[in-house]
Amino acid sequence: MAELDLVIKNGQVYTAEGAIRRVDIGINDERIVQIGEHLKAAMVLDAQGKYVLPGAIDAHVHLSYPRGDEDEPGWVDDFASGTAAALAGGITTLGNMTFPLPDETPLEAIRREQEQARDQTITDLFLHPVLHDAGPKTLADIPRLLEEGCNSIKIFMVMSDFDSSQTGYREAIRIAGENGLISLMHCEDHALINRATDDLLGQGKLSLRYFAESRPVESEAIATQLAVNIGEETGAPLYIVHLSSARALQVCKEAQARNESVYVETRPLYLYLTQERFQEPDGAKYVGQPPLREQEDIRALWAGMKDETIHTLCTDHAPWSLAAKLDPRHTLENLRPGVANLQTMLPMLFSEGVLKRKISMEQFVKITSTNAAKLFGLYPRKGVIALGSDADLVIFDPDRTRIIETSFLKSKSDYSVYDGWSVTGWPAVTIRRGEIVFRNDQVIGKRGSGKLVRRIATMDLG
Repeated sequence: MAELDLVIKNGQVYTAEGAIRRVDIGINDERIVQIGEHLKAAMVLDAQGKYVLPGAIDAHVHLSYPRGDEDEPGWVDDFASGTAAALAGGITTLGNMTFPLPDETPLEAIRREQEQARDQTITDLFLHPVLHDAGPKTLADIPRLLEEGCNSIKIFMVMSDFDSSQTGYREAIRIAGENGLISLMHCEDHALINRATDDLLGQGKLSLRYFAESRPVESEAIATQLAVNIGEETGAPLYIVHLSSARALQVCKEAQARNESVYVETRPLYLYLTQERFQEPDGAKYVGQPPLREQEDIRALWAGMKDETIHTLCTDHAPWSLAAKLDPRHTLENLRPGVANLQTMLPMLFSEGVLKRKISMEQFVKITSTNAAKLFGLYPRKGVIALGSDADLVIFDPDRTRIIETSFLKSKSDYSVYDGWSVTGWPAVTIRRGEIVFRNDQVIGKRGSGKLVRRIATMDLG
């Protein structure tokens, strides 16, 4: 065999199946080609005292802003700055939500956005087409998506047209399932949110201090139950995005006990923060959909990761400037939801989860990499450290402690909701397909060096 391009030595290697003894990992032509001892290469990285993990996969980000009012602010990251932030956080593959233009089909939308992303992305990338309608043109496109390397669609149950066009959306989910696709579901009930918001507005309560009351937990639980019912009726796999509450999680747990293919994602906001934050002077910066919940919901989500009812942690990265979030026009009637957290996702989960014994290292790898790889058609190319897999690897320093400060974050968003938090455990080196793309706190991967990855049919986690 020719001399290897890169060898990683002396690190403690972790996979979803558990820890591997300290072994050398040999990389050639973007892939892992040897796992053993005494390997030699043109370049050697010594990972003594550090962990070696599969590159993380964040399957839920927003790096392309849906076009709207040109006078309104938009998200501040693009595919270049957003993927730089991801690499600094140990994430080597991203799944971006692709919003169609008016009259654009799902296939047309992802083809357009692929061209936009191609020259910018530094991580590897895949796209989820959002369905803004369930008409004949949209339904006709769904069976063709897998041929284009796309195995997912995204549906917002919270949109007003979901209720009025529910028959069409059910048909979209059925067709998706029959063709090897998984349906991503944003579960909030539009009618209930409208009623709660109207009640607050009638009382003169426009401030985002009342944001949690405007989107009560019932709206999430009701919509999650409806999504589960649609999955049972159609036999299609469902992926519940950014689940926030104990009640919605219980709905999913009961469906899983019936062997329904219901998979659950949560996001960092819901693991660390509660709705009291909305009462702070800058409480608007915490607004996301669904809203922050109660401490009992936080406990339920950690328990759900521990018992593996929850399968993935993804950021739902939506990068606003602080000025846009705190704009006084930002009220219950004019929301700018979402926060930036690509660079902090892995470190905080390790610091608050693994070090505090809420989850194991094996579960950490599953939640941040392996499960997403299987669900989104990337496994075993990604999400695992194995012969023949892409050399997407993170050399992770479990002992490094940093105070989160905006100054070292790579996102163009000029704040973090975790500013001032002390976090232990940070990526030291990120490797994407055998290339060192982050090292010494600097992103060194070149703009446009990431790939748009083709996916296969979704895989049951078993």
